[in-house]
Amino acid sequence: MVDKALKAVDPQHAGITTPHGDHTPHHNGMVLMNGDFHYEVVFDPGGKHRIWFSDAVREDLPASLASKVMMVVTRKTGPPESLALAIDDSGESWVAAGQPVVGDDVMVKVSYELRGAPFEVEIPFVVEKR
Repeated sequence: MVDKALKAVDPQHAGITTPHGDHTPHHNGMVLMNGDFHYEVVFDPGGKHRIWFSDAVREDLPASLASKVMMVVTRKTGPPESLALAIDDSGESWVAAGQPVVGDDVMVKVSYELRGAPFEVEIPFVVEKR
């Protein structure tokens, strides 16, 4: 765990230095936890998905902290789509380009290794209703 504090993006959480005190998305995604690490998953309806990793106080960590980052998109119809993510050019996130993701009843399994420990979670893809 890194001892540095990160100011949150929104004013409500600005200056939070308590571990796990900030779960606001910094990249317009969904923030989840794995032990003392956070990861933010962005499911793009166009198919370009990303994952960022951060520490307990949400300070960004280099993408290289993780390895074997995968997503499996399971739609209501058709076979599951397996996507192997790659570190982006900036070294800050993992990214993959797949088929567009639309509609209800879509599940995305995210898996990776973090410091050699495997992790896996299934997340529903939810289309934001406006």
